[in-house]
Amino acid sequence: MAVLVSLVAFLMTLAGGLAAMKVRDNRHLVLGLAGGLMLGIVAFDLVPESLEMTRHSPLGVPAPMIGFAAGFLLLHVVEQAVAIHRAHEHEYAPHAHAHAHGGGSAGLLAASALVAHSLMDGVSIGLGFQSGTEVGVFVALAVIAHDFADGFNTVTAASLNRGDRRPAVVLLLADAVAPIAGAALGTLIQVPDAFLGPYLGLFAGVLLYLSAAEILPEAHSVHPRVMTLGATGLGLTAVLFVVGLAE
Repeated sequence: MAVLVSLVAFLMTLAGGLAAMKVRDNRHLVLGLAGGLMLGIVAFDLVPESLEMTRHSPLGVPAPMIGFAAGFLLLHVVEQAVAIHRAHEHEYAPHAHAHAHGGGSAGLLAASALVAHSLMDGVSIGLGFQSGTEVGVFVALAVIAHDFADGFNTVTAASLNRGDRRPAVVLLLADAVAPIAGAALGTLIQVPDAFLGPYLGLFAGVLLYLSAAEILPEAHSVHPRVMTLGATGLGLTAVLFVVGLAE
């Protein structure tokens, strides 16, 4: 099931990459919607589910919330270390600091980092389905929601200062296949229930960082914000209703 669902992530990543090559209009609305979906999944599904799965509280703090803070901080540190977090001064620029010196190599490094990130997204889908079908579906939805941006940024980063698009196409395909490989791996790994709660908290922290520090600021970088805010609110409300219907 996890591998089957990850095929949607594959298609969404390809769609993002093709959009980077062809069309850029209305991308801010897609990103605004994705940010709202991811925020809703964190607040209405992953955090409550992780707290229900384990009652362990080191130092009086629920273990999933320690994982939540660690996931947020971990992605922030990793992005700073590999320089794939960019300032939002240029609309449609990739998640990369592309300095004049070595810009092509830096772009390939950033695109490769996004491929590795997509592999871990797939692992999260597999582990999510180990926690239950409902959790697995919501984890997959969160991954799918930001895979469009991943595909878009993979192509844009790999194309920096390059006339040849072949590296961008190869890395886009790798980025699209990565969630499928990760989902298969996550399905094969047997994880104790006591670990799944903190892991879901960790993944929720990663998603919150992606939504708050990456996707939403990029969505609001230049375009008029009313429609983008509406798209974000729509995504948040949609998750709330889906979770409510599932209860």
